[in-house]
Amino acid sequence: MKCISKLLILLLCLVLLPSNLARATVIEELEEDEKAEVTKAIEEIFNKRNKALIDKDLEYIQSIYDMNTKYGTWAYEYEVKKSKYIHNWAEKQGVKFKEIKPKVIVRRIRGGDGKYSANLICSTEYKYSYENEEDVINTSRIGTYHTLKLENRDGQWIITKEWYKDPFGDSLNLDNIKADDIKQYIISQETRDLSNIEERRKNAIEYANKYCGAASEEKYGFKYNKKYRDYNPQGGNCANFASQILFEGAKFKKNGAWNYDGKGATGPWLNADKFKNYWVGSGRASVIAHGSYEKVYKASYKLLPGDFVAYEKKGDITHISVVTGVDSKGYSLVTCHNADRNNVPWDLGWSDKKIKFWLVHVNH
Repeated sequence: MKCISKLLILLLCLVLLPSNLARATVIEELEEDEKAEVTKAIEEIFNKRNKALIDKDLEYIQSIYDMNTKYGTWAYEYEVKKSKYIHNWAEKQGVKFKEIKPKVIVRRIRGGDGKYSANLICSTEYKYSYENEEDVINTSRIGTYHTLKLENRDGQWIITKEWYKDPFGDSLNLDNIKADDIKQYIISQETRDLSNIEERRKNAIEYANKYCGAASEEKYGFKYNKKYRDYNPQGGNCANFASQILFEGAKFKKNGAWNYDGKGATGPWLNADKFKNYWVGSGRASVIAHGSYEKVYKASYKLLPGDFVAYEKKGDITHISVVTGVDSKGYSLVTCHNADRNNVPWDLGWSDKKIKFWLVHVNH
């Protein structure tokens, strides 16, 4: 009897399988008009949400999330935290964000009947000016990778779930920092002329800008260099990218300690802590300053393109960013992977008071 029952169940599954497959095909393969409608809705949400971040319009931000689900609530709470962070950092920096302009690239949309899931990347320009030179606009670009679920409810699009890795994860803690003194120092600076830097440093900038993934320009396809493995799924790709910049861009030679080949990468090439230790310990680089933001921010003006910043949490280096430029006040800008950044102020997204910074000069 058991065998007969199992056989009947198997036959039933085989009978039902084609219709299930047909429904799955309908779910995955949307008509072009429907894809265009959902894409337009996502673009509109991202544009309006970014404007609301600048305007502190938390009411609008709340209106686009399903607050009856924990996932919708969590996504909304994160955007509130992000808005507070941006404005707190801007106050410390003496700047005003003029525009946050997203470019949405939808990779895949699935669903139907008003309910959809989408995978996309967003390359977002953050435009800011200093309070004492409002006519000068500085532009940084941050790339993010999103998994999104949304529904059309009587003509209104609602996000029911969203996940993306964003560089504004830490709240800005200025408890022990004289923020006004910092702001006055920053806005009193002038831009720095980098036209006479070494050719190797210029090549490092070019490589970094081209391969910074979702933070790059559209002409580069928002991709990493395919010659190298992407280690983000294994914990992070920042040191790998920094090594590429110094090898492919600045033309530093590999060696037994610092190396990448078809078999993989050595620790100093791949691991952020070992990367910093190798460059400083080998004499190929030297430390400009080390410590809290309050201790090192003045020294950061000594950084040049092709140098790097290492970010320390609880005694471990957890991230590496390479310097690729300066803004209108000479403030150093960095480019990196995870999250992808392109010419972003070096401390933006790393403002927790427990973080220590290593400012490192590379001997080009």
